[in-house]
Amino acid sequence: MASLDSSSQWISSSTQGDEKTMAPAPYFRKEIWLDRPLAKATLHITALGLYQAEINGRRVGDRALAPGWMDYDTRVPLQTYDVASLLKPGKNVLGVVLGDGWYCGHVGWGERQGYGAKPELLADLEISFSDGSGTHVVTDGSWTTATGPILENDLLMGEIYDARKELTGWSEAGYDDSAWTPAQTGPARNIILDTIDYPGVRQTDEFHPQPLGNHRYDMGQNFSGRIRIRVNAPRDTSLTFRHAEILNADGSLYTENLRGARATDTYICKGGGEETWEPGFTFHGFRYVEVEGLPVGAEIDITGLVLQSDAPSTGEFSCSNPLLNQLQHNIRWGQSSNFLEAPTDCPQRNERLGWTGDAQVFIRTAAFNRDVRRFFHKWVQDIRDAQKPSGGVPEVIPSVKFFGHEDGGPAWSDAAIICPWTMYLCYGDKEILADHYDSMQRYIQYISTEASINLIRSHPDSTAYPGYGDWLALDGSGKTEGATPKDLIGTAFLAYDASLMARIATVLGKAEDAEKYTELHSRVVQAFQRRYVTPEGLIASGTQTAYVLSLHFDLVPEEVRATTTRELVHDIKQREYHIATGFVGTPYILDVLTREGYLDIAYRLLEQETFPSWLFPVKNGATTIWERWDGWTPERGFQDEGMNSFNHYAYGAVGDWMYRNVAGLDLDESDPGYRHVVFQPSPGGTITWAKARLQTPQGPTGISWTIVDGSLEAVLTIPENSRGTFVAPKGFRKPASAEFGPGTHSIKLLPE
Repeated sequence: MASLDSSSQWISSSTQGDEKTMAPAPYFRKEIWLDRPLAKATLHITALGLYQAEINGRRVGDRALAPGWMDYDTRVPLQTYDVASLLKPGKNVLGVVLGDGWYCGHVGWGERQGYGAKPELLADLEISFSDGSGTHVVTDGSWTTATGPILENDLLMGEIYDARKELTGWSEAGYDDSAWTPAQTGPARNIILDTIDYPGVRQTDEFHPQPLGNHRYDMGQNFSGRIRIRVNAPRDTSLTFRHAEILNADGSLYTENLRGARATDTYICKGGGEETWEPGFTFHGFRYVEVEGLPVGAEIDITGLVLQSDAPSTGEFSCSNPLLNQLQHNIRWGQSSNFLEAPTDCPQRNERLGWTGDAQVFIRTAAFNRDVRRFFHKWVQDIRDAQKPSGGVPEVIPSVKFFGHEDGGPAWSDAAIICPWTMYLCYGDKEILADHYDSMQRYIQYISTEASINLIRSHPDSTAYPGYGDWLALDGSGKTEGATPKDLIGTAFLAYDASLMARIATVLGKAEDAEKYTELHSRVVQAFQRRYVTPEGLIASGTQTAYVLSLHFDLVPEEVRATTTRELVHDIKQREYHIATGFVGTPYILDVLTREGYLDIAYRLLEQETFPSWLFPVKNGATTIWERWDGWTPERGFQDEGMNSFNHYAYGAVGDWMYRNVAGLDLDESDPGYRHVVFQPSPGGTITWAKARLQTPQGPTGISWTIVDGSLEAVLTIPENSRGTFVAPKGFRKPASAEFGPGTHSIKLLPE
């Protein structure tokens, strides 16, 4: 486990910006003399801000934007690297350059310096010699510092790099640092140096763009990252690179939706031949790049570099509808773009915050696409760090000082319970439940008492923050928050939370707590029914989301479920089979229709190609999920530029349904972690074949099925440590045996 010698001190430069002004990035160096054979060398390092470390001119590690993002008032990640191969006998140099990052750069729409005034470094090079002796080279006042070519760096604004000011050889022996000044030392900080093993940000892919003319380039994919350039231009040439997700009708960059984010990098050439550069302390959400300042005859090559938290790919889905395959592609890229240190809402504008609502609706889909267990272990810890003394949880995590309520409101802050539970289901991970059980208890105590009146959460008379409603619903209300009452949403999620807490307590062997939360759930359901459900089964407000939540969370009496469902279906038909739900209702609507016997309606919605629908953006060239159903339409053009991301993953939560129902790959919640794989394909719509695979904690599993001459032929793969059950879809005869052991099995079902 990583540790720091107690003599290590936080060090910094005297150079710093202010709330609006950026300062040059500070460079630090320390010379080290090795006079004995080396046995082992380990660098423990972190920063308030971002760091890039070098030893003898060679980069340490492959992380980008290290050490990462947490609430710096509480904890900061501490990384450890084996650096023995970078050291040599005699004189060595350890060098580190710091960036502003989330610590003192722009975060969201707030000012700079949200956590602190300037970046700081803390490090310990732990050296063991072959003779059994050892030493520590720690950050202290003996280090020297200077500024160099990085004139500005900011995650939102971009980076300015003046190659004429490069400090050639600065992290190597023999460099003259006589003009450098001593580093400033700071006091010890009462924060946790966290050694949690979570996936760091890395470059995972690259794109070579197509030129569009007018010095514009198309990467072919909307993504998060930055560019690398190779250029041959005269000295003093200043090249400006602007980034955008989408183009205007005239082919120019559409940048209005970036709001206050400049999203612009500048490189000033030193001349004398080919130069290669990529910014080190920024990232952008973009598909298109425009270059300004390139002289006539100058040569430039641009490569797009994809950055994301390096969670391994685990799942694949495809089917006979190529538009749904593109939708799956868009879902995956929306996740890749926004799972960067935290599950952020968008990567392009001045926001990029870890909105809890987006994360909780998408987390099950995320766990199909990638191994997100360690990613969410870190983020759920961030939730606990941000939790208020009252038990409330803010709506953005990691917390930021310029924004956040005592509690972020229904469907958002409920991530505190929903996300750990989902990790348990997908990975069989009891640890995350046990680690955060107290936090979850405090949260549900808060929302069921202080945030509720008579168990109606977000009651209009309550002082609690009512939340964001059914965010971006198109239910005819004309309101961003939709027409579904916030207290209805709040009470529905309170009931759901109580039911999950009863199950979590049971898993952890806490029988008394399980009984307590079961009783709470029963009382919340009764309160919901009294306030929102008529004796006939109609739901207050009559929105699709109101009906979906009532049915999905089992909040209506069994005797009126059929009526409640018919009202939902009636609304869908009235809208000519179009969806009207927002962030809250969308994840559940297809599940509700499937469960209640309206699979045909679910497929009509899924395969709908006209606005509003999942496939409307696909038909209009999207390569990621849009924030709004109407981010762009032929009739209206672009939506409100103040909130119009073209890379938001929330509506991509439908990927979960495609894996579980179109392909038919699911788990048994009573035996989580895919120890019992449930295969339950639900053919419908135009789909004639589908397949999915998933690398589970038990090993690879998967299903492929096709309909041939009216019969359904399926191939099942079951991991070595699992068992499988096949559930025949309606319209087909049941197989002779539905239970299977590890291995590959073929099934053929005849039509009934």
